[in-house]
Amino acid sequence: MKKILVTGHKGYIGVELVRILKDRGFYVAGVDSDFFRGCEWHEPAKPDEEMLLDIRDLTVDHLKGFDTVIHLAALSNDPMGAVDPDMTYSINLRGSIRLAENAKEAGAERFLFAGSCSVYGQGESLDLDESARLNPLTAYAESKIDAEKAILALAGDNFSPASLRNATAYGSSAMLRLDLVVNNLLACAYTRGDIRIMSDGTPWRPLIHCRDIARAFAAFHEAPREAIHGMAVNIGANDENYQVKDVAGKVKELIPGAEIVFTGEAGHDPRNYRVNFDLLNRILPEFRLEYTLEAGMEQLYEDFGRYGMTLEDFEGPRFIRLKMLQSAVFV
Repeated sequence: MKKILVTGHKGYIGVELVRILKDRGFYVAGVDSDFFRGCEWHEPAKPDEEMLLDIRDLTVDHLKGFDTVIHLAALSNDPMGAVDPDMTYSINLRGSIRLAENAKEAGAERFLFAGSCSVYGQGESLDLDESARLNPLTAYAESKIDAEKAILALAGDNFSPASLRNATAYGSSAMLRLDLVVNNLLACAYTRGDIRIMSDGTPWRPLIHCRDIARAFAAFHEAPREAIHGMAVNIGANDENYQVKDVAGKVKELIPGAEIVFTGEAGHDPRNYRVNFDLLNRILPEFRLEYTLEAGMEQLYEDFGRYGMTLEDFEGPRFIRLKMLQSAVFV
């Protein structure tokens, strides 16, 4: 039986990945700092083995015996990275590189890194593919670029890394986040009765359900080595690129009584990227997203009712990672 180690297994994507891998019959170990304990929306899937550790504390001995390491753990978006850029580089960059180096020394055959389409930043054109110039605007995006380069450079005969440049996540998860554009706009409408857009609504974002990101990691684990070896690949679908104002329109279709309000408090958002996913379709032709934006939003809307989403939940720290970080002291 293949043994897989997932870092950040208690996170928004991690809990969904654990469930998918276990359903496919793999032995799954998880590593997580457990910083967001108590933030569960409902009971998440449990790995076969669990280590509650900072990924920067993982040694070669911790990593021995695993066929694949899937590295999700990170300070996980632009605003969080801006709280403390030095911490972002320590975890997302130096910590990720050291983890990959240790995984290689420990004998892991495959290392899958959670990259991000945010590396395109202020896109210079539409339909950006993997050859497009990277234009990071934040410490988070810079950390992802530099870590990706260093990790892919470790590729060798016995070590096969790949970077999954994930589109912007959304959707229902046992470790729900409301600091993501789709989830935030829908939760705002559900709990407040309005749809508040802080930018002018024009920026493009590629969108992908968190469970489809998890499915992509599982597919990369199962893929032939030669298909993904040493590659950086955009993860999403061409017809799942949307402007923020279009997302707001789809929220209004679900909650017709909610009014769209452009608050203007964030001004113009320079992060603007529409992304091309043809490479993913070529290297993994059988992989397709299971969720459209409409289907994923409908499911999340239903889960708001099932699990009792409240205004306190929307405004409080439980589902907002940045608010949790701001209430803590990192050492």
